[in-house]
Amino acid sequence: MRISSFLLKMTSLRQAFSLILSNPLVCSSRSAERFLENWPLLNIVIRKFQLSDHEAVTAIFRDGMEEHIIPSFTHAISQPLHITVTLCFFTVGYFLGGGSVVLGLLAGGFWIGLLYYCCYEFYAGYARLKLNTDMWDIAGFYLSSPDNCFWVAEAEINGQPQIMGIVAVEAKELPDSGQKYGELFRMSVSSASRHTGLGWRLGQTVMNFCKERGFSKIVLQTTSTHIAAVALYYKMGFKLVQTHKQAEAPRWGLWLVGVSILRMEKILQPFEGM
Repeated sequence: MRISSFLLKMTSLRQAFSLILSNPLVCSSRSAERFLENWPLLNIVIRKFQLSDHEAVTAIFRDGMEEHIIPSFTHAISQPLHITVTLCFFTVGYFLGGGSVVLGLLAGGFWIGLLYYCCYEFYAGYARLKLNTDMWDIAGFYLSSPDNCFWVAEAEINGQPQIMGIVAVEAKELPDSGQKYGELFRMSVSSASRHTGLGWRLGQTVMNFCKERGFSKIVLQTTSTHIAAVALYYKMGFKLVQTHKQAEAPRWGLWLVGVSILRMEKILQPFEGM
């Protein structure tokens, strides 16, 4: 029994290192250490969404959006324009308060608070909007058509199945040629499974799905502050095709946040024999 257990562990270890070496996202020593710390994630299964997944899926989506609030705020407040405006608010408050440093700080703090509120609403507001639209009825929106799909990545942690990541695709048509293409949505990975290659696997799942249906390309939109996500998409072969400021948020809020919307796409080569 001990020998069998030892051989089983050695086999799992060999599979782990094979996956590390074959995945460009986990080839560094630091990422490899993180990968092995998340040993149970080796057994992740990517499958279609089920109704029982809804609570866990929405939690991952909401947490994934809201975790960008602080990095976005840090990016915004470090911009020269916002530093200048903060100093101006402090100066005006100082002089209007008769040389009161406290009033100066309150005036500067007002501007900083406004910036944080805009960053919060940009991401948390977007999450609320989507949780009341397509994420409210995932099965109806993504699983009612054979050309749409929603996947979850599930791992067994301490004997209990847990959702570790999500991704979706919606089929669309080019207006001029009528060719179908896929738009990638809702890519999100839980913090516990970062740097394990799970995002790469979810992306590959979408690409294989689109290739099987003969889609011409995959497109997606993300924000300039999603640095890790943008890096992942570049490694997967996506190219930046457009940068714009059109989002489901007030234009003045988007301007204050200083975030750009990145549109990326990847041209697909069909599977051999299709």
